[in-house]
Amino acid sequence: MLNLIGSTSIASALLGALVVTITGIVGGFNRKPGLIRAARYGAYFVFAAMSTAFIVMEIALLSHDFSVAYVARVGSLETPTYYTAISLWSSLEGSILFWGWILSAYGALVAFVNRKSDSRLIPFANGVMGFVGLFFYGLLTGPANPFGAVFPVPTNGPGPNPLLQNHPLMGLHPPMLYFGYVGLTVPFAFAIGALLSGKLDDEWIRSTRRWTVAAWAFLSVGIVGGAWWSYEVLGWGGYWAWDPVENASFLPWLTATAFVHSVMVQERRGMLKTWNLSLIIGTFLLTLFGTFLTRSGILDSVHAFTEGMIGPIFLAFIALIMLVSLVLIAWRSDRLHAPGSLDAVVSRESSFILNNLLFVAFTFTVLLGTTFPLIVEAVNGNRVSVGPPYFNMVSIPIGVLLLFLMGVGPALPWRRTTPGKMKRTFLVPVAVGLATGLLGYALGTRSFWTLITFTFAGFVTATIVEEFRKGVNARMRIAGVSAPVALAQILTRNNRRYGGYIVHAGIVVIVVALSLSGTYRFEREVTLQRGELMQLGDYGVMFDELWAEDEAQRFVVGGTFSIFHRGEDVGTMQPRINYYPNSQQPIGTPDVRSTLKEDLYLTLMAFDEADGNHATIRAIVNPAVPWLWIGGMIVALGAILAILPQRGSGRPAVSAEEIAREEEAAALAEEPVAVTV
Repeated sequence: MLNLIGSTSIASALLGALVVTITGIVGGFNRKPGLIRAARYGAYFVFAAMSTAFIVMEIALLSHDFSVAYVARVGSLETPTYYTAISLWSSLEGSILFWGWILSAYGALVAFVNRKSDSRLIPFANGVMGFVGLFFYGLLTGPANPFGAVFPVPTNGPGPNPLLQNHPLMGLHPPMLYFGYVGLTVPFAFAIGALLSGKLDDEWIRSTRRWTVAAWAFLSVGIVGGAWWSYEVLGWGGYWAWDPVENASFLPWLTATAFVHSVMVQERRGMLKTWNLSLIIGTFLLTLFGTFLTRSGILDSVHAFTEGMIGPIFLAFIALIMLVSLVLIAWRSDRLHAPGSLDAVVSRESSFILNNLLFVAFTFTVLLGTTFPLIVEAVNGNRVSVGPPYFNMVSIPIGVLLLFLMGVGPALPWRRTTPGKMKRTFLVPVAVGLATGLLGYALGTRSFWTLITFTFAGFVTATIVEEFRKGVNARMRIAGVSAPVALAQILTRNNRRYGGYIVHAGIVVIVVALSLSGTYRFEREVTLQRGELMQLGDYGVMFDELWAEDEAQRFVVGGTFSIFHRGEDVGTMQPRINYYPNSQQPIGTPDVRSTLKEDLYLTLMAFDEADGNHATIRAIVNPAVPWLWIGGMIVALGAILAILPQRGSGRPAVSAEEIAREEEAAALAEEPVAVTV
């Protein structure tokens, strides 16, 4: 019965998406209210159908209905309920079902939010969302059908991949990535809608700003969550290995970040119209490419890719989107001429353009390193690998330059500046940056890139603090309020600007943590006898005992180790090795002791099976790693603030009179302040 309900729901969603596509695009051209309304209600229907399929699959998983093909593949009576529920996105068919459900939710939400809008963009955007849905719902009715029937019905299943049931973060990390991936469909749909309608001003950008920032925030949290999961689960002591699956999420993040910055140039100066369209289309294509990369089998081998159906279908859809987009841009090329131009080399728009070029260069180098092994194997059959040395070599210089621009760009005025203003704006930040770099050198840092990172991080932090100070001071002068009230007012009246500064602060924290952990990490791998103490920096690690226990879905062998910090007993740690019935390979689970300064990271590598008197461990001291997760939280907080409506939504956030008074106050202080209206 569940097979029938689920399959019928997906087929209904496919039919509904076809209706949305036709009525949305045709209604966009002929402006017939009935067709436009049909597209909107069709989006609601698709969401209802996909929600039914989603709920039915969860019921099948939780009730262990092994007559459903997907449950038979990933389900198990022994798997804990939490991991059973989240196993929906642990394999191909379930992950595409989850993607399709999120896509339907975005489609319905776009239709609902814009239900009273008479913009020409909306029906086209609904139609494009429906067209993308056609692809995914088509997969679900064909080669990726999760509701296929199994006969004879097995009494049990193998359970999900052991790595995917080894840490609760699996319930957070993939959904955040999916909401980010799929959320980028919204600005893509509006961009294609702008091309179809010929309405190529900045309306499509204004209409999608919050959607874009929200998707970017989800993707950011998903990437940081994935790094945290890798750190807590895989046992190698790192959090980013430049693995193709990691790169698949990082690539659209890079171009989406570039897009978030470049649209401000179009909004303010009317420039970069073709660039912004190309950038968001490229970002959407990279989300499809990332899914293709991780779900087609091509990472195992190009031969595995050619043996399955999913890979070629994904590749064909990517090619179709690319072709249609290029044709539309060529068709509307006469309307894409930007009225604005670059007035000076040193200005905010020029720094944003350089920022974009660096992000695109970053994207290209990561894409090249990710796909190069696949290209080589396809050409001559040889298996090669591109490892962290290549990625670090190309990413560190670009990343450091982007860090520098993060301090320069927002502090520069639009159009042009003067030497006097430059001096007033950057004198203190440059001094702080140099002092930070010198402090790092005095404390023993000799790595060139680490010192440059410290210098630029100090510079960016100072520019952020300076921007907040100027905004608060100007607000205090014109409103006669205290500093805390002024701070609250600029955050609510100009949340887009100051939310961006908070995001930048979070990025600074992450970059410094990356630099510190990469430079000062040290480790030992040693075999200890019971009662033996090893020293690792300020830490002592003593092997106490081995223990074993049976759990419902696995057999666990763990070690207990007493931990001493500068001679003081600070507790115990218990790294483990897990044995799953459906896996030939044991799965290690490290134990991590975190402080704000550093992590102590223990992995149980091997043990004496005869008497348990010996254990081999890898012990790592990872400086500043907790600040990676803190920085991610700061980024999320800033993005949320930037998304929120400004106080008094529907009217200017700051009145014309207030703008004049604020500019006058800033002029008296010889400090230019930008105000968003």
